[in-house]
Amino acid sequence: MKKLYESVDKCIKKYKLYVLRDVLIFAIIILSVHFSYRYWANKTRYWPITEQMNMSHEVMSQLVYDQSIWLIIHVLHIPVTADDELRIIYFQNTGFLGINHSCSGLKPILQFVLLMLIFPGPWKHKAWFIPMGIVIVHFTNLFRITGLAVVTITIPQHWDFAHDNVFRPFFYVVIFFLWVLWVERFRPRLS
Repeated sequence: MKKLYESVDKCIKKYKLYVLRDVLIFAIIILSVHFSYRYWANKTRYWPITEQMNMSHEVMSQLVYDQSIWLIIHVLHIPVTADDELRIIYFQNTGFLGINHSCSGLKPILQFVLLMLIFPGPWKHKAWFIPMGIVIVHFTNLFRITGLAVVTITIPQHWDFAHDNVFRPFFYVVIFFLWVLWVERFRPRLS
């Protein structure tokens, strides 16, 4: 195993493949966290911290709901009727958005945090970069919800496509760009 590692390392140095190595590490971390989280959520129901995770989802869902309604009404100037108890936003075209636990943005926030904790770099920069990234991922989630509101009103027949293939993957694009910023600006070169 050591010889394999040394030959791979030699190849990386010889052909200057550091960027590919970093992207591979990024992909491994993101995919590992993604599938581990899904298993943890769906199979173990967040054991051993079920209560804390459910409360975190509840708090984040409410925050996303409240802030999304504010943005939809005050920034997009779209009239809505809201059911605060069920966290449903109704639009005049009979379309609606429901904000549930999967809309909380907690999973992508945890993916970003774990990526940054695992990926090499100085802790003095991680101490501010991680909270900044959490805020950016949260704003990405608000953009996702308000974007889905626009889709619901203008092209409701494409809502499923927009939700699954545009806005959900957008989280990964934002996390990738945050990671690129980290690698290019703050992480010391590993050669």
